[in-house]
Amino acid sequence: MINERTAGDSPRTFSFITLNTVDCIDVFIRPVYKQVIVHTLNHFIEQKKISVHAWCLMTNHLQLIVDAPGDMPLADVEKEYKLFTTEKILEAIDAEPEVRRSWMLWHFKNFRDQQEGPEKLQIWQALSDCSSIPAINADLMLEHFEHIHQNPVRERIVDSPVEYRYSSARDYTGMRGLVNVSKLPYIEQRLAVSEHTNGGFLVKYVRGS
Repeated sequence: MINERTAGDSPRTFSFITLNTVDCIDVFIRPVYKQVIVHTLNHFIEQKKISVHAWCLMTNHLQLIVDAPGDMPLADVEKEYKLFTTEKILEAIDAEPEVRRSWMLWHFKNFRDQQEGPEKLQIWQALSDCSSIPAINADLMLEHFEHIHQNPVRERIVDSPVEYRYSSARDYTGMRGLVNVSKLPYIEQRLAVSEHTNGGFLVKYVRGS
Protein backbone atom coordinates (compact mmCIF):
# COMPACT_ATOMS: atom_id res chain seq x y z
CA MET A 1 0.00 0.00 0.00
CA ILE A 2 1.22 3.49 -0.84
CA ASN A 3 2.35 5.67 2.02
CA GLU A 4 0.59 8.85 0.97
CA ARG A 5 1.40 10.95 4.04
CA THR A 6 4.45 11.93 6.02
CA ALA A 7 4.94 13.79 9.28
CA GLY A 8 2.48 16.63 9.68
CA ASP A 9 0.01 14.85 7.40
CA SER A 10 1.51 16.47 4.30
CA PRO A 11 1.61 14.57 0.99
CA ARG A 12 4.80 12.62 0.51
CA THR A 13 6.80 13.44 -2.60
CA PHE A 14 10.01 12.14 -4.11
CA SER A 15 12.57 13.98 -6.23
CA PHE A 16 13.58 12.75 -9.68
CA ILE A 17 17.01 14.23 -10.36
CA THR A 18 19.37 14.07 -13.33
CA LEU A 19 22.98 15.20 -12.80
CA ASN A 20 24.73 15.82 -16.13
CA THR A 21 28.46 16.14 -16.73
CA VAL A 22 29.75 19.31 -18.35
CA ASP A 23 29.53 19.23 -22.14
CA CYS A 24 28.02 15.74 -21.70
CA ILE A 25 31.54 14.30 -21.43
CA ASP A 26 31.62 10.52 -21.05
CA VAL A 27 33.42 10.62 -17.72
CA PHE A 28 32.08 7.37 -16.31
CA ILE A 29 33.60 4.81 -18.61
CA ARG A 30 36.26 3.59 -16.17
CA PRO A 31 35.40 1.54 -13.07
CA VAL A 32 37.38 3.82 -10.75
CA TYR A 33 35.20 6.82 -11.60
CA LYS A 34 32.02 4.77 -11.31
CA GLN A 35 33.04 3.59 -7.87
CA VAL A 36 33.44 7.17 -6.71
CA ILE A 37 29.75 7.68 -7.48
CA VAL A 38 28.73 4.44 -5.75
CA HIS A 39 30.82 5.00 -2.63
CA THR A 40 29.68 8.61 -2.28
CA LEU A 41 26.02 7.66 -2.61
CA ASN A 42 26.45 5.10 0.15
CA HIS A 43 28.32 7.65 2.28
CA PHE A 44 25.53 10.21 1.92
CA ILE A 45 22.90 7.58 2.67
CA GLU A 46 24.69 6.70 5.91
CA GLN A 47 25.87 10.14 7.01
CA LYS A 48 23.24 12.51 5.56
CA LYS A 49 20.35 10.09 6.04
CA ILE A 50 19.06 10.62 2.51
CA SER A 51 17.00 7.83 0.97
CA VAL A 52 17.91 6.67 -2.53
CA HIS A 53 14.99 4.70 -3.97
CA ALA A 54 16.30 4.30 -7.52
CA TRP A 55 19.47 5.20 -9.38
CA CYS A 56 21.33 4.62 -12.62
CA LEU A 57 24.78 5.82 -13.63
CA MET A 58 25.45 6.23 -17.34
CA THR A 59 28.60 7.50 -19.01
CA ASN A 60 27.64 11.17 -18.78
CA HIS A 61 24.82 11.45 -16.26
CA LEU A 62 23.41 10.12 -13.01
CA GLN A 63 19.68 9.72 -12.43
CA LEU A 64 18.13 9.34 -9.00
CA ILE A 65 14.82 9.10 -7.20
CA VAL A 66 15.51 10.35 -3.69
CA ASP A 67 14.14 12.11 -0.65
CA ALA A 68 15.81 13.67 2.36
CA PRO A 69 14.92 14.35 6.01
CA GLY A 70 12.37 17.14 6.33
CA ASP A 71 14.84 19.66 7.77
CA MET A 72 17.48 19.09 5.09
CA PRO A 73 17.17 20.99 1.77
CA LEU A 74 17.86 18.53 -1.03
CA ALA A 75 19.54 21.29 -3.05
CA ASP A 76 22.21 21.58 -0.35
CA VAL A 77 22.78 17.82 -0.40
CA GLU A 78 23.11 17.88 -4.19
CA LYS A 79 25.64 20.73 -4.08
CA GLU A 80 27.75 18.94 -1.48
CA TYR A 81 27.52 15.69 -3.47
CA LYS A 82 28.77 17.41 -6.62
CA LEU A 83 31.68 19.07 -4.80
CA PHE A 84 32.71 15.84 -3.06
CA THR A 85 32.55 13.65 -6.17
CA THR A 86 34.34 16.30 -8.25
CA GLU A 87 37.25 16.29 -5.82
CA LYS A 88 37.50 12.49 -5.77
CA ILE A 89 37.16 12.08 -9.53
CA LEU A 90 39.85 14.69 -10.17
CA GLU A 91 42.13 12.80 -7.78
CA ALA A 92 41.41 9.58 -9.68
CA ILE A 93 42.05 11.24 -13.05
CA ASP A 94 45.42 12.43 -11.76
CA ALA A 95 46.33 9.00 -10.38
CA GLU A 96 45.07 6.80 -13.21
CA PRO A 97 46.80 6.25 -16.58
CA GLU A 98 44.05 8.29 -18.25
CA VAL A 99 44.80 8.98 -21.93
CA ARG A 100 42.02 11.57 -21.99
CA ARG A 101 43.39 13.51 -18.99
CA SER A 102 44.41 16.72 -20.77
CA TRP A 103 41.28 16.76 -22.92
CA MET A 104 38.97 16.20 -19.95
CA LEU A 105 40.68 18.76 -17.73
CA TRP A 106 40.50 21.34 -20.51
CA HIS A 107 36.74 20.88 -20.72
CA PHE A 108 36.34 21.03 -16.94
CA LYS A 109 38.36 24.26 -16.77
CA ASN A 110 36.76 25.85 -19.84
CA PHE A 111 33.28 25.23 -18.41
CA ARG A 112 34.36 26.55 -15.00
CA ASP A 113 35.70 29.77 -16.58
CA GLN A 114 32.20 30.52 -17.88
CA GLN A 115 30.66 30.30 -14.40
CA GLU A 116 30.90 32.22 -11.16
CA GLY A 117 32.46 30.65 -8.12
CA PRO A 118 35.79 29.76 -6.46
CA GLU A 119 36.17 26.27 -7.95
CA LYS A 120 38.90 25.87 -10.56
CA LEU A 121 37.39 22.86 -12.31
CA GLN A 122 33.84 21.70 -12.75
CA ILE A 123 32.73 18.18 -13.69
CA TRP A 124 28.98 18.55 -13.20
CA GLN A 125 26.71 21.05 -14.89
CA ALA A 126 25.59 23.68 -12.40
CA LEU A 127 21.90 23.21 -13.09
CA SER A 128 20.33 19.79 -12.69
CA ASP A 129 17.04 18.52 -14.00
CA CYS A 130 14.76 18.02 -11.02
CA SER A 131 11.06 17.30 -10.69
CA SER A 132 8.73 16.14 -7.92
CA ILE A 133 6.77 12.89 -8.00
CA PRO A 134 3.83 12.56 -5.62
CA ALA A 135 3.86 9.17 -3.89
CA ILE A 136 0.12 8.94 -4.28
CA ASN A 137 0.53 8.71 -8.07
CA ALA A 138 1.75 5.11 -8.34
CA ASP A 139 1.53 5.05 -12.14
CA LEU A 140 3.76 8.11 -12.47
CA MET A 141 6.20 6.67 -9.96
CA LEU A 142 6.36 3.42 -11.91
CA GLU A 143 7.04 5.27 -15.17
CA HIS A 144 10.01 7.07 -13.61
CA PHE A 145 11.43 3.86 -12.13
CA GLU A 146 11.12 2.13 -15.49
CA HIS A 147 12.74 5.07 -17.25
CA ILE A 148 15.74 5.00 -14.91
CA HIS A 149 16.25 1.24 -15.12
CA GLN A 150 15.80 1.17 -18.90
CA ASN A 151 18.64 3.66 -19.50
CA PRO A 152 21.30 1.03 -20.38
CA VAL A 153 18.77 -0.96 -22.44
CA ARG A 154 17.94 2.07 -24.56
CA GLU A 155 21.68 2.60 -25.10
CA ARG A 156 21.99 -1.08 -26.09
CA ILE A 157 24.57 -1.74 -23.40
CA VAL A 158 22.53 -4.66 -22.04
CA ASP A 159 19.43 -6.55 -23.09
CA SER A 160 17.81 -6.45 -19.65
CA PRO A 161 18.05 -3.88 -16.83
CA VAL A 162 19.17 -6.52 -14.30
CA GLU A 163 22.31 -7.17 -16.36
CA TYR A 164 23.56 -3.65 -15.62
CA ARG A 165 25.52 -3.33 -12.39
CA TYR A 166 25.37 0.44 -11.96
CA SER A 167 21.68 0.84 -11.24
CA SER A 168 19.03 -0.23 -8.73
CA ALA A 169 17.34 -2.65 -11.15
CA ARG A 170 18.89 -5.65 -9.40
CA ASP A 171 17.62 -4.53 -6.01
CA TYR A 172 14.05 -4.58 -7.31
CA THR A 173 14.44 -8.17 -8.52
CA GLY A 174 15.62 -9.52 -5.17
CA MET A 175 19.36 -9.26 -5.76
CA ARG A 176 21.90 -7.15 -3.90
CA GLY A 177 22.96 -3.98 -5.70
CA LEU A 178 25.95 -1.69 -5.22
CA VAL A 179 24.06 1.11 -3.47
CA ASN A 180 22.08 0.75 -0.24
CA VAL A 181 18.74 1.70 -1.75
CA SER A 182 15.53 2.07 0.20
CA LYS A 183 13.16 -0.04 -1.84
CA LEU A 184 9.55 1.01 -2.14
CA PRO A 185 7.48 -2.18 -1.71
CA TYR A 186 4.56 -1.06 -3.85
CA ILE A 187 6.94 -0.16 -6.71
CA GLU A 188 8.71 -3.49 -6.30
CA GLN A 189 5.37 -5.26 -6.69
CA ARG A 190 4.38 -3.18 -9.69
CA LEU A 191 7.73 -3.69 -11.41
CA ALA A 192 7.44 -7.43 -10.90
CA VAL A 193 4.24 -7.60 -12.94
CA SER A 194 4.87 -4.69 -15.30
CA GLU A 195 4.55 -5.48 -18.99
CA HIS A 196 5.87 -2.07 -20.07
CA THR A 197 9.14 -3.48 -21.35
CA ASN A 198 9.99 -0.26 -23.17
CA GLY A 199 8.94 1.94 -20.26
CA GLY A 200 5.80 4.03 -20.16
CA PHE A 201 7.91 7.09 -19.36
CA LEU A 202 9.81 6.77 -22.65
CA VAL A 203 6.62 6.61 -24.69
CA LYS A 204 4.87 9.42 -22.84
CA TYR A 205 7.68 11.92 -22.31
CA VAL A 206 10.34 11.20 -24.95
CA ARG A 207 8.70 9.80 -28.04
CA GLY A 208 5.71 12.06 -27.54
CA SER A 209 7.75 15.24 -27.26
